Amino acid sequence: MEYEIIDDLLRLAVENGASDIVMKTDKPGLLRLNGRLKPVEMDPLSMDTLGSFVEDNVPEFLREQMELEGQIDFAYSLGNIGRFRVNGFKQRGTISIVFRYVKSEIPSFDELNLQSETLTKLSQCKDGIVLLCGATGSGKSSTLACMLNWINDNIDKHIVTMEDPIEFSFTDNKSVFNQREIGVDAPSFELALKAVLRQDPDVIFIGEMRDKVTFETALSAAETGHLVFSTLHASSAHQSIVRLFDFFSAEEQMQARRQMASSLRGVVVQRLIPAMEGGGRVPAQEILVANSLVKNLILEGEFDKIPSLLDVDTEAGSQSFNKDLYRLIKAGMISKGDGMKNSSNPQALEMNLKGIFLNDDRQILG
Repeated sequence: MEYEIIDDLLRLAVENGASDIVMKTDKPGLLRLNGRLKPVEMDPLSMDTLGSFVEDNVPEFLREQMELEGQIDFAYSLGNIGRFRVNGFKQRGTISIVFRYVKSEIPSFDELNLQSETLTKLSQCKDGIVLLCGATGSGKSSTLACMLNWINDNIDKHIVTMEDPIEFSFTDNKSVFNQREIGVDAPSFELALKAVLRQDPDVIFIGEMRDKVTFETALSAAETGHLVFSTLHASSAHQSIVRLFDFFSAEEQMQARRQMASSLRGVVVQRLIPAMEGGGRVPAQEILVANSLVKNLILEGEFDKIPSLLDVDTEAGSQSFNKDLYRLIKAGMISKGDGMKNSSNPQALEMNLKGIFLNDDRQILG
């Protein structure tokens, strides 16, 4: 097999705990370990090797897309090693491939070092929209899988997912899963979205909030009694709210704010921080729980006031990144330096570490 070296590289990546593998024509492979790219000592990968891998493994019905668009997403399974999410693309007339390792076992809150109280409360909502946000590689998929599996273990629900491609495979427990892979089980997100409300779901997972059609469908589902989970690329709770309204024209903003104020249940934003011991990374989370105050700010379009709520409106379960970074630093799980690098407000975090906090009246307490 011409691309046996690719399988060997994937085995090496999994054995060493890499999250991603980058392969570029005429370059050695690179592994992303603890967030950093490390080159592998090997001969450069040839165009023929990468090209034959794509040709042999892209599903037949997607090959035209690769030719027309110059990029393709698909899944690849390697023996007893596991599954990978794959993006193949053309660059400067050559081929590159990026693999994301998808762990077969669905992690628990404890295994992910997550505080579960607010996450489980959001998972128990009867309807509405819950967003998991963060940059690529921030662990959104793992956290969402953990939340969905908590529902699976504790509540009888019908859960329908739409993914491109499927990452975690769920085994029915108290809940029943129907997982639809775009391109395999449905030709497009749009058609899968049109059909989902006819499939009697209680919980809907949309792989990514990618456009206006996706968001409008999510809103419609939430308004008709469904709980909708989805992901969004955003670096903070404030940015995630602003980004959602970018889908709508000025004339549509008021109606969109009404719908969002009614439907939003929570926003969880995640960053992965290098761990102090044992390698790996630890998640830090900013959480916005949509209580009546948050809903009113959304309705009035006063999104810029959202960040100030996170430090003081903690009873509902909201928290700023600084609060979680403070916890992780004090617990010895991350270094102060890494905490500062990942803080949206390092000056405030420095004050917190000195024992200075803001109370609900925005007064300084020592």
